[in-house]
Amino acid sequence: MSDNKEKTSRKRQKMAKTAPPVSTPLEIAPSADDEKAAKKEQRGQQKIIVLLDKARMETVKTKKGNFELMNCDDHRDICKRNKKDHSQYRPDIIHQELLALMDSPLNKAGRLKVYIRTENNVLIDVDPSVRVPRTFKRFCGLMVQLLHKMKIKASTGGVTLLRVVKNPFSQYLPAGVRAYGLSAAGKVYSPAAVARSLVPSAAAAAGSEEDGGGDDAGPPDVCFVIGAMASGSILKEDHPFVEEMIGISEYSLSGASAINRLLGSIEAQWGIV
Repeated sequence: MSDNKEKTSRKRQKMAKTAPPVSTPLEIAPSADDEKAAKKEQRGQQKIIVLLDKARMETVKTKKGNFELMNCDDHRDICKRNKKDHSQYRPDIIHQELLALMDSPLNKAGRLKVYIRTENNVLIDVDPSVRVPRTFKRFCGLMVQLLHKMKIKASTGGVTLLRVVKNPFSQYLPAGVRAYGLSAAGKVYSPAAVARSLVPSAAAAAGSEEDGGGDDAGPPDVCFVIGAMASGSILKEDHPFVEEMIGISEYSLSGASAINRLLGSIEAQWGIV
C-alpha cells in the first residue's frame, strides 16, 4: 500500500511540474460606451480649415507633346505668344504653402483641413494624409496628373489623396464656422492674439464643456483664406463667408511664412508640440 501511495505522489508531482503555466487574461475589448466617448471627443475637437486661393495652376502642351504645369521659368515664350504675363505663373508658391501646411504638427495631430482653389476656379480637396513631393519638378507632375484625371489615389489602400470637387467652397464649411481672410491690407494682429481669440486652449475648452453640461458641439471651427498668387491680395468681396480681413505682421510676408507664423501660434495655444 505504501509503495502505491509513493508512486501516486510522485506521479502527481511530475504532472504539476509539466503542467502549462497559467495564461494571462486577454485584453478587454473596448465597450460601446468607450467607443461613444472616443467619437464624442473627436467631434468636440476644434479644427482649422485653410483655403489656398487664386493658385496659378494651368497645364500647357509642349513641343514634345508632353503636358507640363506652366511656370514663369520654363514657359516664358509660351506666355509671350499667348499674351500672358509670365510673372503671374508661380506654382512654386502653392508648393511651398502646401509643404508648410501638410508638414505641420497641427496637420499630423488631425486638426487641419486644406483646400485649394485655382485662378480658373478649380476647387481641390486635399486629404490630410497626402505627402507633398519635396522637389518642384515632381510636384508639377503630380498637379498635371490631378488636373487631367480629376483625382489622385494612393498606391496602396485606395485612399483618394487629391480630388477636384464641385464649387462653391462655402458648402464644405461646417455650420457656425468663423472665417477670416489673410491680407497685408487687413487689420494687423499678432499671431498669438489671433490664436487666443479664436481657438481656446485645451484647458479652457475642457472647462467650457463641463460648464455647458457636456455639449458635443464644442467651439466652432475656424477657416482662413490665404492667397497663393504672385501678386495682389485676397478680397472680402470675393468671399461672402469671410467676417474680417486680418494681417499677422507689419511687413509683407510670403504665404509660407504667414502660414508658419499662424499655425505655430495655434499649436502653442493647443499644446501641440
